[in-house]
Amino acid sequence: MDGVGSFGAGRAGSTIDPIAFAKQPQTILRVLSWIFSLVVFASIVNEGYVNMGSERLHCVFNKNADACNYGVFVGLVGLLACSFFFLVDYKFSSISSVKDRKKAIMLEIGFSGFWAFLYFVSFCFLANQWSRTTADELPLNQGADAARAAIAFSFFSIITWAGLTVRAVQKYLLGTDMTLFTTEHMDGGAPTQPYPSNSPVGTTETTETYQSPPFTENNAAPTYQVFSVKTLCTEMCVTVYYLNVSGLQSDRHSNKKENMFWTACFCA
Repeated sequence: MDGVGSFGAGRAGSTIDPIAFAKQPQTILRVLSWIFSLVVFASIVNEGYVNMGSERLHCVFNKNADACNYGVFVGLVGLLACSFFFLVDYKFSSISSVKDRKKAIMLEIGFSGFWAFLYFVSFCFLANQWSRTTADELPLNQGADAARAAIAFSFFSIITWAGLTVRAVQKYLLGTDMTLFTTEHMDGGAPTQPYPSNSPVGTTETTETYQSPPFTENNAAPTYQVFSVKTLCTEMCVTVYYLNVSGLQSDRHSNKKENMFWTACFCA
């Protein structure tokens, strides 16, 4: 894992190095917690019950069945929880949702802290009941080693589960690196160009271009040349008069020209 991302893990889909994962403090604490829970559970189940001249089994902890049941419960659930969270730790970097990562971290904090407290209760409860157990209740010292192992590894489990809680809190405080989701600089500086310029050294190249945007409408109204009837008649009068004066037309059309001239003058 690259160590950059959200809650102490890399980006989603990043490759997982098994060796680096095994060397992490959280992984080591998880494996130790699994072993300690297994010892507490197996010690009470295998040698935590003895019979004294009858078929009925009695708990080695002052014949208190609640003490043995509590130790078995804490050890078994702790064993299963370690297996579950070990899988979550291994697959944590493949979780793409930041909200899901946050939920997983919060679940680990709550469970690890609560189970450290339960192991503290287990240590105190088993140690208290063992101190009240007399030698007459355990002929030939049966189950003494199992009882001591359950008490000792209950104490060790307090340390490992508390360490897991601290590690989970540290991951939660790391939060999410928001620079993975933003492209602007946080200090307000101008963003750099994403592509390098191919211009030679020492030359200044302007990047701003000014051009009209496409598909723009020309809001200027079109202009039209308007001719009035009076103006048109006046121009006709002048034109006919010019033709009469210059003599460009033949005499055959003189009457016609004269009529056109007076018609134009009348219209004007």
